[in-house]
Amino acid sequence: MDSSTKNWRERLYVMVFQSDTVAGRRFDGILLLIILASLVVVMLDSIDTIHQNYADLLAYIEWGFTLVFAIEYGLRLYCSPRPLRYAFSFFGLIDLLAILPGILALLYPDAQYLLIIRVMRMLRVFR
Repeated sequence: MDSSTKNWRERLYVMVFQSDTVAGRRFDGILLLIILASLVVVMLDSIDTIHQNYADLLAYIEWGFTLVFAIEYGLRLYCSPRPLRYAFSFFGLIDLLAILPGILALLYPDAQYLLIIRVMRMLRVFR
């Protein structure tokens, strides 16, 4: 691995994993807002009249959230010095569980209520 790639991964690691830095706090704040927005979409979709009128739009928005969380998970794996250790850690499993229901809900509409698991992702921000 050349030094520019290593330097990029180290900077990414600081932003993604270290909440005691300006970049880390900013990253966590943005992630928290995305998590909360995702929860609002899930709650709105559970209201029958809103679901009947906006189901397609809410599904597209949920696709977007699932994509954002998948990218974030991939970044965490990429910049982690020990990706498998992260993947099987408590927070790594929480991150994975936050992505899988989104994919399942897109394939099986009855699984949309599993999206509430995303609340557990807020543990990362509050730890």
